[in-house]
Amino acid sequence: MTIQLGDTVPDFTAATTEGEINFHDWLNGQWAVLFSHPKNFTPVCTTELGDVSRLKPEFDRRGVKVIGLSVDELANHDQWADDIEQTQGHRLNFPLIADADRKVSTLYGMIHPGADDTMTVRSVFVIGPDKTLKLSMTYPASTGRNFDEILRTIDSLQLTAKYKVATPVNWKQGEDVIIVPSVGDEEAHERFPEGWTTLRPYLRIVPQPGE
Repeated sequence: MTIQLGDTVPDFTAATTEGEINFHDWLNGQWAVLFSHPKNFTPVCTTELGDVSRLKPEFDRRGVKVIGLSVDELANHDQWADDIEQTQGHRLNFPLIADADRKVSTLYGMIHPGADDTMTVRSVFVIGPDKTLKLSMTYPASTGRNFDEILRTIDSLQLTAKYKVATPVNWKQGEDVIIVPSVGDEEAHERFPEGWTTLRPYLRIVPQPGE
């Protein structure tokens, strides 16, 4: 299955390290990140889960729920959580889905047979409060993700949702943003009464709102 931006993400019921969940109910109208791991007890995954556990307060501050997925039995997850804490310094502090039957992985297109027909690739899905897909990324199993970059993209998505601005290349929190083209000058004056800099009619730069 291919999930495209703007699609309502598929619902499912699954066992996790924090009990059984119904995914749409678990989302509960919040932003969320669902990300997959090829397999338990693999080196890159161990470093990633440790880092997401370290960054959990940053996700919480943005109102973003985090949930991982691994194609292993639930019984293996607790022992792996011990390994993560001992090697990375942070214990698993968010739910991890046990997807041994590949049900969720298949539903979300996380298994790419050309790469591996049994393990998931490193998929990332950022989901909005309306249960629609706002962003997706796919990494090969050998490349660890940059979760600071995922936080940066969430900051951008949340700014767009709240203020109707876009973020330019290499944007970081606190830097200038762009008024989206769908906002005419009249509406822009209402939204940004302190004004903006017009480089071109389609390129209007404004300080990041909410700062």
